[in-house]
Amino acid sequence: MPAVDQAAVQRRTVLVLSLGQVLGGIAFGATVSLGALLAADLSGDDALSGLATAAVTLGAALCAIPLARLASRVGRRRALTLGNLFALIGICVVILAAALRIFPLLLVGILMIGAGNAGNLQSRFAATDLAAPQHRGRDLSVVVWATTIGGVTGPLLLGPGEIVGQTVGMPPQTGAYLFSLIAQTAAFILYVVALRPDPLLTAQRLAKDAAASLSAPLVVPDQPTVARYAIFAIAGSHVVMASVMAMTPVHLSHMAHSVHAGHASNADVSLLVGFTIALHVAGMYGLSPIFGILADRWGRLRVVMLGQALFVGSLAFAVFVNDQAWGVMVALILLGLGWSAATVAGAALLTEASAPELRTRRQGRSDSLMSLSAAAGAVLAGVVLSNFQYAGLGIAASVLVLVIVALAPLGRTRV
Repeated sequence: MPAVDQAAVQRRTVLVLSLGQVLGGIAFGATVSLGALLAADLSGDDALSGLATAAVTLGAALCAIPLARLASRVGRRRALTLGNLFALIGICVVILAAALRIFPLLLVGILMIGAGNAGNLQSRFAATDLAAPQHRGRDLSVVVWATTIGGVTGPLLLGPGEIVGQTVGMPPQTGAYLFSLIAQTAAFILYVVALRPDPLLTAQRLAKDAAASLSAPLVVPDQPTVARYAIFAIAGSHVVMASVMAMTPVHLSHMAHSVHAGHASNADVSLLVGFTIALHVAGMYGLSPIFGILADRWGRLRVVMLGQALFVGSLAFAVFVNDQAWGVMVALILLGLGWSAATVAGAALLTEASAPELRTRRQGRSDSLMSLSAAAGAVLAGVVLSNFQYAGLGIAASVLVLVIVALAPLGRTRV
């Protein structure tokens, strides 16, 4: 395949993956928003609502490695469509669980939706299969950026979805799943029809053709130490982000009640929390293309370090200005920006540090570790918050940032 055709296929691939991320984000955003509410309703215990988040995270962690290995054998298209199929089945199971009011069945459905989200995570790596080395960060970040559209749209469909759900006779608090079902089905069809030729299989064929045309085998150097550092930096940055973000609504609620002498309305608290988290999500995804371009121009490791610098600024606000709403908002914006810089550049670093035959396996391992460590970090963050307050959580998260920075020499690639 001529180089110009490779570039054309890559442009098409990035477009298809981006559209798939929008559709998958709509489905996943609505699902996660409703999961905790349904868990509390079906279990009859608010304390068990957190199991919905745990189930979706566990599903993503368990399926990340198998989907990556499947992709390495049969291509990205089949792996991504299998993830979509998991999510479709999971949505149906959740609706059935709500109708029958069976809490364990609800968790099974949410776990399957999480398994589908493992496919969404894999999309960003699929954007690098055919990317030119100097554009890997940019192409990956465009697909990450597309998540913003679906991630914001999904929760906004909760209200309209409930109205539609009541009209067609769906169980309470499941109407938005109808939109999720439609969006996930559209993503499934999109990948089956439009993700052709398969980017990973095409990249593998091009590599074989290039090797056959040379008198000596073409060897892409593997840098396992750099790859391990990239995996650690991605997972560590995700833990910093997830642990602080997960506890921010609790802190804001306590802060609002303290300011209003215990009489803050639920509406006021919800508005404050919703606006702050929206700013955080915008920070996570809105500027990802810029960080991708910077990773291509400055180098992957430098942008990972830029992410850690943004984390330092975020955690400084969390420690010293946590009694002011604006201070927490600034902290969450910087937290999202730091996550974006570190994970976009880290994913590009992991890709280029891995030999082609090891690349998808390590990508799956990275996604699995990222999900599991974030779940553990969120649990530990609750313990830290209850004992040492929000400032203590900021200090604890800073320790992990310092470790990522201290180990940075391990992430220097060989030219």
